[in-house]
Amino acid sequence: MKILHSVHPGDFKQYGTTLIRERFLIDNIVKQDTINCVYTHYDRMIVGAANPVKDELLLENYPNLRADYFLERREIGIINVAGDGQVIADGKAYSLKKFNCLYIGKGIKEVAFSSDNKDNPAVFYLLSAPAHTTYPTTLMSIDEAAKVNAGNFATANVRTINKYIHADGIKSCQLVMGLTILQPGSVWNTMPPHTHDRRMEAYFYFDLPVGQKIMHYMGEGDETRHITVNNYEAVVSPPWSIHAGSGTSNYNFIWGMAGENLDYTDMDAISISDLR
Repeated sequence: MKILHSVHPGDFKQYGTTLIRERFLIDNIVKQDTINCVYTHYDRMIVGAANPVKDELLLENYPNLRADYFLERREIGIINVAGDGQVIADGKAYSLKKFNCLYIGKGIKEVAFSSDNKDNPAVFYLLSAPAHTTYPTTLMSIDEAAKVNAGNFATANVRTINKYIHADGIKSCQLVMGLTILQPGSVWNTMPPHTHDRRMEAYFYFDLPVGQKIMHYMGEGDETRHITVNNYEAVVSPPWSIHAGSGTSNYNFIWGMAGENLDYTDMDAISISDLR
């Protein structure tokens, strides 16, 4: 499992494009009949993806976790971003259509993934954080998710924020997770920008048409940087960094956080006029 170490904001100011991509971009995680995971030192979050096509995939343990099984001391959130599939948790099967979310709590020993149709396979995006207690495994459809409609057409950011795992939704120890859907003609996400010193965040971009790109902006608000991101790629955002993007087309993205609290609104806003 690849490991991403923490970066000091003062050091980040010296980074060029290559080093930013090396330290923060998570690419090539969606591969057929494979589970790929990346361990970050930002609140010990693990970012991963499972793409079962022909075979059922088992979430295996990793030596660096120093645990008897993956979820011995962890929880995990799973969102399907492609064809219909199933997640099996200790023998119980949960059917996930596109945009459905499944939370699995600490203590589940075996997690497996499969697709209903190999010609339209599922792609499961995974976020896992350390857990101190056990909350029940819970499935939520996008229709059941709490919704916030934001933005306007004049600023090209009309979007619907769907909240799954949060203080008033699916219960968790520290994981917060949801997805944002941008309307056609809208390309900006998370504007105005913000930081949250008590939590890290990761973005996973998907449903980006072939040949299109996303510019992901990060860094402190008074000295920003950007990298280009493709479909099925994720970016890790430290607590001191903004996290926003603009695409050459509309797209969708999954956001997920771990840290000190579950308060979705715990953020420090930065005025657009103050960005540099």
